[in-house]
Amino acid sequence: MEFIKMQGLGNDYLFLNCLDGEPVDLPGLAVRMSDRHFGAGSDGLICLCPSELGDFRMKMFNADGSEGEMCGNGIRCLARYIREQGLSDKKVLDIETRAGLRRTELLEDAVRVDMGVPRLSPPLELETLGRRWRLTPVSMGNPHGVIFCPEINGLDLTSVGPALEKHPAFPDGINVEFVEVADRTTLRMRVWERGSGETMACGTGACAALAAAASAGLTERTARVELPGGTLEVSWDQNTVFLTGPAVTVYKGDYLL
Repeated sequence: MEFIKMQGLGNDYLFLNCLDGEPVDLPGLAVRMSDRHFGAGSDGLICLCPSELGDFRMKMFNADGSEGEMCGNGIRCLARYIREQGLSDKKVLDIETRAGLRRTELLEDAVRVDMGVPRLSPPLELETLGRRWRLTPVSMGNPHGVIFCPEINGLDLTSVGPALEKHPAFPDGINVEFVEVADRTTLRMRVWERGSGETMACGTGACAALAAAASAGLTERTARVELPGGTLEVSWDQNTVFLTGPAVTVYKGDYLL
């Protein structure tokens, strides 16, 4: 079975063309293929499927086999994948996700995505591992919790990440962003992704971080979000958030089922 590995700022996914049918047990396949020692290695699996609502449909599975609603880095890579595989010559595509339709636009060296309307909830005070955290819930079609920190590099995400991801306040789990405000137009962020752990970048998380920061008056409504894998450009134009960043093909391979 042919697959292609792509990455957006190191947030890497394996892509399958499922326009003519899907393999059996996609969640199990995602777990096996994503394993970094016994599989191809990735943060998850993304399938390109037909859609009755848009040009194509994206099905996205995390490394633990759970299905995600939306993936900002993944959908940028999917738009590039569609063009590179000769499946469409359109620069603008409407891609169906579990979070709704998302419009992608191929630029010269990046992909821009209309990420939809952020939905913010009042901040929560949570306690875990003997420490209190002030977390702002934000939905980008998938659930996020933004925590502003004076400094993010010293955090032990392997401990606090799982504790917050599976906190009783979030029965379905949550993606957690730890955000440092560098200035009015720059955020620094580390992320613990639901179902995948700490990743090099998270597109929906970057959008959630900007929405929370701008709503709190900490930044402008356009900012650079610096992540371990690189920088994303995020802008909140009236209601809609736009995400711009790279999408890069790593290699092609055959997975022996």
